[in-house]
Amino acid sequence: MVEHQDRTRAAYDGIVDLYASLFADRLETQPFARAMIGTFAELVRATGNTRAADVGCGPGHLTAMLDGLGLDASGLDLSPAMIGHARRAHPALRFDEARMESLPFGDGALGGLLAHYSMIHTPPEELPALLAEQARVLAPGGLILVSFFGTEEPEPVRFDHKVAPAYSWPVDRFTELLAGAGFVTKARLLHDPASERGFLDTHVLAGPPLEARGDSRPGPGGPRR
Repeated sequence: MVEHQDRTRAAYDGIVDLYASLFADRLETQPFARAMIGTFAELVRATGNTRAADVGCGPGHLTAMLDGLGLDASGLDLSPAMIGHARRAHPALRFDEARMESLPFGDGALGGLLAHYSMIHTPPEELPALLAEQARVLAPGGLILVSFFGTEEPEPVRFDHKVAPAYSWPVDRFTELLAGAGFVTKARLLHDPASERGFLDTHVLAGPPLEARGDSRPGPGGPRR
């Protein structure tokens, strides 16, 4: 795990300024992703716990978006160079270097967790442990929004991402992994090809099962505690 993460970190450290220039305003042309993040933020606010983490935050643009949507958001990234850029670009927000399999939060600390294309470099065999860590830090009723490259193939597809090797996932297989970590999928959205390879932009919103929330009403908008 450490070896491939070290390679990924070094790759992102080397392209910070280019990456930030390409992606800082990208959601302006991605209405579906923007809508999913807005819905995520609204539902997290409804839990009463607005503390949220942008895991794999890169240059911090989505952390700032979550802050603007009323969440107490902080950003985490494997790349120290990305964290340095995010701190300079958004000095009012908190950014820390961290690995996704070892998040610097106590059990049940967060109302929401955003992982926007930040799990794509994780080999399939390591993803269950990663998702279990995300579940650990979420409070009862907390929500996770994961975005990734989707494929219609029956198994994950490894491909040469422009920064580091990555994987696309069949959405059903990914939601099975979420279920294994204790999540129930609330919504999923697949839309236009995200790349010349034909992968789909895929967004999955999930939370704990109903009985785990102490909530007698269906849907993600009911009382959480």
